[in-house]
Amino acid sequence: MCMQPRVQRRLGGKRAALFVYAMEGLENMAFVANAVSLITYFLGDMNFSLTKSATTLTNFMGTAFLLPLVGGLICDTYLSRFKTCVLFACMELLGYGILTVQARFQQLRPIPCKDIAPIHMNQCKPAAGSQAAILYTGLYLVALGTSGIKAALPALGADQFDDNDPKEASQLSSFFNWFLFSLTTGAIVGVTVIVWISTNQGWYWSFTVCTIAVLFSILSICMGKSLYRNNTPKGSPLIRIIQVFVAAFKNRKLQIPENEDEMHEIHEKERGDNYEILKRTDQFRFLDRAAIGKNSTGSWNLCTVTQVEETKILVRMLPIILSTIFMNTCLAQLQTFSIQQSTTMNTNILGFKMPGPSLPIIPLLFMFVLIPLYDRFFVPFIRRFTGIPTGIRHLQRIGIGLVLSAISMLIAGFIETRRKSVAIEHNMVDSNEPLPMTVFWLGFQYAIFGAADMFTLIGLLEFFYAESSAGMKSLSTAISWCSVAFGYFTSTVVVEVVNKVSGGWLESNNLNRDKLNYFYWLLSVISVVNFGFYLFCASWYRYKTVEDKQGGSKDDVVDIVKV
Repeated sequence: MCMQPRVQRRLGGKRAALFVYAMEGLENMAFVANAVSLITYFLGDMNFSLTKSATTLTNFMGTAFLLPLVGGLICDTYLSRFKTCVLFACMELLGYGILTVQARFQQLRPIPCKDIAPIHMNQCKPAAGSQAAILYTGLYLVALGTSGIKAALPALGADQFDDNDPKEASQLSSFFNWFLFSLTTGAIVGVTVIVWISTNQGWYWSFTVCTIAVLFSILSICMGKSLYRNNTPKGSPLIRIIQVFVAAFKNRKLQIPENEDEMHEIHEKERGDNYEILKRTDQFRFLDRAAIGKNSTGSWNLCTVTQVEETKILVRMLPIILSTIFMNTCLAQLQTFSIQQSTTMNTNILGFKMPGPSLPIIPLLFMFVLIPLYDRFFVPFIRRFTGIPTGIRHLQRIGIGLVLSAISMLIAGFIETRRKSVAIEHNMVDSNEPLPMTVFWLGFQYAIFGAADMFTLIGLLEFFYAESSAGMKSLSTAISWCSVAFGYFTSTVVVEVVNKVSGGWLESNNLNRDKLNYFYWLLSVISVVNFGFYLFCASWYRYKTVEDKQGGSKDDVVDIVKV
C-alpha cells in the first residue's frame, strides 16, 4: 500500500497574525483601562494624596514603557519572541492576580478615609508597610509583563510576513495597521466597560476582569503556536554593539582601506540561512576601524562589516526617536489637563454621564474608523503613484503625525479659550458646577491627536522593525516605545519649567483662572520647532542596504529620505 506524502503546513501569514491581534487586544484592554483610572484607586482605596497618586501613576506608566528594553534584550539574546510573550504575559497575569486579591480583602488595604468618622480622621492613613509592598509588587509585575509583550509581540507578528516576498511585503505594512486596530479595539473596551465596572461595581471586579483578559490573551497566543515562524536568538545585540566601539578604539590608528573587500566579513560558506549581510555605508567612518586588522583575532578586536553596520543603524535611529518624544509630551497633556477640563464641562450624553477617565474614547473611536479606511483605501490609492508597498515611506508617515500633533495643540488652545469665555460669561469662574458647554468640544483636539498617533506610533514600530538588523528587531521595536516613556517624564519637567518662567500659568488649581490656553499654544510652537528638527534628522538618515544571497544588493528604499 502506497503511503501519501505528508503535506507540510505553511507557516506564517495572515492566519498566524490573527492570534497576535487577539493577544494585543485582550492585553491592551486591561492595561489601558488601568492607565486611565488607577489614580482613583490610589486616591480612594490606598488613601494616597493627589500628588502621590499622580506620581505613582506616571512612574508606573513611564516604567511600563521603558522596560520593553529589557524584554527586547531577553528576546533577541535568549528566547524566541513567542516564548518571551508567554513568559512576560504570565508575569502580568500574576501582577493582576495580586492586585485582585488586595482589592478583595480589606485587611490588605487601609481603611478608606470616606468610611472614617470626622472625629477619628487621625486614623486616615495611606497604605504603608506590607499593604504598600503588595500594591507595588502587583503594579510593577504588571509593568514588567506588559513591557515584554510590547517588545516581542509586534516583532512576532511581523515575522509572519516575508519582506522578500512581494505579496507578503505589502501584507507586512498592513499587519502594523491592523495591529494598531486591535490595540485600539482593546483600549475602547477598556476605557468603557472596565472603567464602568471599576466605577460602579468596585475595583475587585475590575481587576478580576483584567486578570481574565490577560489569561485569555495567553491562551490565544498559545493556540497559534504551530503556525508561527519563530526567530532564532542571535546573541546579545548590546554586547555586539559594545564590541564595535571597543574594537574601533583599539584600531583607531589603523588606516581605513578604500576597498571594502579588505574589511572583515563573513564568507559565503559561513553564512546561515537567516544571516543577512549589510553593505557598508559612509556615515560614522570611525566605527569602520572595528572591521580592519588582518592580524587581529577575537570579537573584541575584530568585528564584521555587518556588525559595524548594525551598530551604525542603531546610532542613526537615535535622533529619530528623540525627535518624537515631544509629541508624547503633548499626549500626556491630553491625559491630564484635558481630563481636568472635562470635569468642568457638561458630560451628559443622551442621559448618560461620561466618566472623566472614559474621555479617551473620543480619539479611540476616531482611530477605530480611520485605520481601516487608511489601510484599505488610502494606502492602495497612494501606492499607484509612489510604487511603495506601504503607500508612503515610514519617515514620511511619522512626519505627518508630528504635524497633526502640533495642530491638535493649536486647536486645544482655542477650545480652552472658548471654555474660559463661557465660564466668565455665566459668572462661573469660581463655581464647581459644570459649565453649559458640552464635553464634546474637547473631541476636536482628541480626534486630531488620534490621527497623529495612528501615523506616528505605527510609523515608528514599522520603521524600527524594517530598519533594524535580523539580530535586534525586538530591541528596536522596544526602543520605539521608549518615546512614550520619555514623553511622560518630559511632561513633568515642561510643566514645572513653564510654571516657573511664566509666573504661574498653571498654579492656581482653578482652570478658569489658569492660562492653560497659553500653555497649549506654547506646546504647539515647540512642536513646530521639533518638526523642523525631525526634518533634518530624516533627511540625514541613510536606509540600510542588505546583500542578497546572490551577492547583489537590495535597498529597503532610497538612500536619502525626502520627507
